[in-house]
Amino acid sequence: MDKNLMKLTGIKPILATIGILTVMEGFAIILLATWLADIIASLYNGVAIQEQYGKILLFLLAFLGRHLAHTIQQNIATNFAEKTSKELRSTLVKKLFELGPKYTKKHGSGNISTLVLEGITQYKTYLELFLPRMLATGIVPGMIILYVYWNDWLSGVILTVTMPILIGFLILVGMAASSQMDRQLATYKILSNHFLDSLRGLETLKFLGRSKQHKGNIEKVSEQYRKATMKTLRLAFLSSFSLDFFTSLSVAVVAVNLGLRLINGDLVLLPALMILILAPEFFLPVRMVGADFHATLDGKEAGESIQKILKEETALANGTTAIPFISTSSLLFQGVEFQHNAEEEPTLKNLQFSIEGFKKIGIVGESGAGKSTLIDLLSGFNAHTNGTISVNGVTIPNLMTDAWRQHTTYIPQSPYIYSMSLRDNIAFYRPKASDEEIISALKATGLYDVYQALPNGLDETLGDGGRTLSGGQEQRVALARAFLTNRSIMLLDEPTSHLDIETEFELKEMMLPLLEDKLVFLATHRLHWMKDMDYILVLDHGTIVEKGTHSDLIAAKGYYYSLLQQ
Repeated sequence: MDKNLMKLTGIKPILATIGILTVMEGFAIILLATWLADIIASLYNGVAIQEQYGKILLFLLAFLGRHLAHTIQQNIATNFAEKTSKELRSTLVKKLFELGPKYTKKHGSGNISTLVLEGITQYKTYLELFLPRMLATGIVPGMIILYVYWNDWLSGVILTVTMPILIGFLILVGMAASSQMDRQLATYKILSNHFLDSLRGLETLKFLGRSKQHKGNIEKVSEQYRKATMKTLRLAFLSSFSLDFFTSLSVAVVAVNLGLRLINGDLVLLPALMILILAPEFFLPVRMVGADFHATLDGKEAGESIQKILKEETALANGTTAIPFISTSSLLFQGVEFQHNAEEEPTLKNLQFSIEGFKKIGIVGESGAGKSTLIDLLSGFNAHTNGTISVNGVTIPNLMTDAWRQHTTYIPQSPYIYSMSLRDNIAFYRPKASDEEIISALKATGLYDVYQALPNGLDETLGDGGRTLSGGQEQRVALARAFLTNRSIMLLDEPTSHLDIETEFELKEMMLPLLEDKLVFLATHRLHWMKDMDYILVLDHGTIVEKGTHSDLIAAKGYYYSLLQQ
């Protein structure tokens, strides 16, 4: 049983309702067995069938009642699983946004995507199967064994002895299956990440003429997953057969005992028939758990992985401090440091700077100086590990808060173009934006001519399966999104490093007006941008070694000046 199961919203009343229905089902099973045994015994003793109509009707009512109770509890479990899976998917996606892209990159985007899409579906299957099976296993055998003891204590002893053997075998099979499923899940994660990475790099592989050689890697990873899956299936088939065999053997032991006692005259027909009918029902819930074990194990593993992500610590739990945004904003870093883990040296060390008002801040330094890491802190993707950050005079735990993120726009080196229409790509952060607003964004970012040349206009599909864009056009799409959201803080991480010089200067002329009246942080190694910045932070090995305006830093002839000479 998943230890997090009882923490699900609304689980207790659902379990109570299913439990009541399971008790009703148990009573129906006992009644139908009793009346069926009575009917058969009466007919064997020569009673006319016409005299059995009342009992036959009662048997049919008990039979229908049993299946009606089972159907209702299954529908309740299915509806609860459907509702819970939808809520869980929404919660998981929100949590992943809180953790930021660094978490996704660390654990593999293929693995995360598979967990969000397939993992939630598997967990839904786990819930809708496991909830009724769990309660049935805990309630129905107990009701039946008490009734059997009341009618024939010796048969009750046999059932009591054989049940632990069956459960012990199920536990052993479960341990072996769980170990195999862990290996299968590990190969599946490798396959997911490998497939997504291969898909993203397919164009590069084709350009370099390495696509055919990469085929062997794909076949190798796929073969590993196939072998792991086949081992799991073999174990599942073997365990199902063994479980059925031991169940049949246990029922046979009861049947032989009853038969011998009937021959010796130690037992009459009616209780013997009743016990014989109830014996398979006694083992049925355990058999169903065993049969569904492999079908639900994926869901259980997925549920544990999801809960592990949901328990990841973020600053949002503590970042409830209100951040007052006013027209003259201020941002203060005092002794701020960032460390990826305790074993490594801090990536950022003792950062000290203060920004007043809406300005354009350049962040420069050689590769590995910590520019992108600082952008990650400012974007709320990571939390600093030491020092304090204050916004408008209010000290906050870190910038991983909804209040900060609602005011920021992040533009990476390679913006993602979704396989959606031009309209949906531009209005991704403002889905309700009007066409007029979207067209204004296109004009402001130099995409209006591209839009006019598209056969379907705003409905033209971009991305995979649609129209491809150049690197400069992709950056313009990102800027159009930023223009449409019109947030007060813009964070740009090497936005033009992959563009040629001509495209970059063209994009620069169009970008600069969009950066006015905003707090802008631009991390780049292309220093020609710095002439247009109001203030510059110069990083070297995670430390701010210089700060000031472009002219002041040139006059100082320090580290910044040496970067310009390279």
